[in-house]
Amino acid sequence: MNMHAGQHTADATTAEEGLAIQEEQARFDSKAATEVAMQNTLLTPRFYTTDFDELDAINVDGIRAEWDELIAQMVADPNKGHFRKNEDWDHVDWDGMEPQLKKEFIDFLISSCTAEFSGCVLYKEMKRRGSNKDITQLFQLMARDEARHAGFINDALREAGVAVNLGFLTQKKKYTYFRPKFIYYATYLSEKIGYARYITIFRHLEANPQHRFHPIFKWFQEWCNDEFSHGEAFALLMKTDPKLTSGGNVYWIKFFLTAVYATMYVRDHQRPAFHAALGVDTDWYAHEVFTKTSKLSEQIFPITLDIDHPRWQRNLERLWHANVRIAKADKAGGIGGVFGRLLGSAQAALAFVSLYTIPAKRHEVPEQTRLQPAY
Repeated sequence: MNMHAGQHTADATTAEEGLAIQEEQARFDSKAATEVAMQNTLLTPRFYTTDFDELDAINVDGIRAEWDELIAQMVADPNKGHFRKNEDWDHVDWDGMEPQLKKEFIDFLISSCTAEFSGCVLYKEMKRRGSNKDITQLFQLMARDEARHAGFINDALREAGVAVNLGFLTQKKKYTYFRPKFIYYATYLSEKIGYARYITIFRHLEANPQHRFHPIFKWFQEWCNDEFSHGEAFALLMKTDPKLTSGGNVYWIKFFLTAVYATMYVRDHQRPAFHAALGVDTDWYAHEVFTKTSKLSEQIFPITLDIDHPRWQRNLERLWHANVRIAKADKAGGIGGVFGRLLGSAQAALAFVSLYTIPAKRHEVPEQTRLQPAY
């Protein structure tokens, strides 16, 4: 593909085009940001692979009306050209930014970029391997969106003198195999929680613009509407097989809900300066995001977590403290470090079990799955 300077990922109509533009820019990307994105810990975004034949066998005829409506909306591509710097992009004084905030914000951007890109890689692969027109079309559209998002975040990172080499990540980052149903649960939740996170920040900054310390937050509404429609797609995929959201699978749903919420809580508490700059209390923010995500997930999951249960907040805090202990132990090294790590891991496991065993709330799943962004 012949690339020239005038092209921008915001205008790319396919994931391949978006990635080729980024490949061209990657010559200037930094080693440091790529190394952060390469890390594999419990809290960093992973790259996934799955049984693509099983995905290819999905039949959407039973939900055709809702499916066609969603695809038509995505084909119309309301966000084409949107994810690029324009006159609303204020100058960012990276050199003058408080060092801890700068560090945490760059970490936030790298982790967001990696997460968007991991979605792009998975969706692109499905589109490449599949022959089922309905499924490959959906995954092509979702990959297109994620490639744009990743490109836009990388634009923001480049201003700070860092950027992730996405081509390098594709080749070198370790892939985790997940069965399709686990991909549905995990990806559905990450798209919906992504929507809830971005819209909560967007609305907060709309009301308190003095806390908007970087222009990228102005783009969060359209951004999270993309996340919302991807979540809708996974809800519909799960609807094609009622077994996915009933019987023993409800225990898996509960596991993924607990894991996704807990991971978000711990990760956000690692960025105190970032949340302070936004003027957001991290515990308030977590509860707000969990409430929105739970409400949204009622469209397809038969349970929601009881986030007001007395054990909930207490064990999230225990999990966070255990995580701090593990990080300190890793830094200390030696025999003390090994013991510290074991102790931290045991504490984390106990806290997680205590969260998982809180009785869930049950409800009837509605006939009509599709929702519209309302927050």
